[in-house]
Amino acid sequence: MVEWIIADGLTCYETAVAFMEERAAAIAQNRADELIWLVEHPPLYTAGTSAKIQDLTDPDRFPVYEAKRGGQYTYHGPGQRVVYVMLDVGKRGRDVRRFVHDLERWVIATLDQFNVKGEIRAGRVGVWVERDDKPLSATGAKPEDKIAAIGIRLRRWVSFHGISINVEPDLDHFSGIVPCGISQHGVTSLVDLGLPVTMPDVDVALRKSFETIFPEQ
Repeated sequence: MVEWIIADGLTCYETAVAFMEERAAAIAQNRADELIWLVEHPPLYTAGTSAKIQDLTDPDRFPVYEAKRGGQYTYHGPGQRVVYVMLDVGKRGRDVRRFVHDLERWVIATLDQFNVKGEIRAGRVGVWVERDDKPLSATGAKPEDKIAAIGIRLRRWVSFHGISINVEPDLDHFSGIVPCGISQHGVTSLVDLGLPVTMPDVDVALRKSFETIFPEQ
């Protein structure tokens, strides 16, 4: 069984990390069920294991936390659904690359329920959308914005950290970092794309699509 918890209000980042580490250890020892934990955080930046200090362009704007997950700098804040994924990857094939791909597929399937076409790009972590409402680039290509970030950590083959989907965050808050080290593209959200989507809408879509990507073990 995979337990689902939706946290009320804004969750302190340090509290979240401590909870995830404890729960992941319990899952590895077969003392607890796998867990999908849906939270929102107050505004903050996190630095993954590949973060470059020059990509933190406004270090005094919000608190910065060392996340110890894969990836570079990311922003979390109100209006963004953070999905902490505590699953036993050992029981799910011990294939980390496939697991990350499944997380991407999960995001894409969730966005599809709102008629948003999410895509992945080689060399660019996360999920992207083409913008038909923006001018073409000098090369004639459609501009692309990031709508979801992915970064996980494994301990004893149990995952924690996870994904974040921009529902209606303050997109200006991303300007204090170079998100995931990629400066050539912007960020967007479901509401920025013109969709009147709420956080509960996204939560329902996440759970519906999860069952197709991650069948019960």
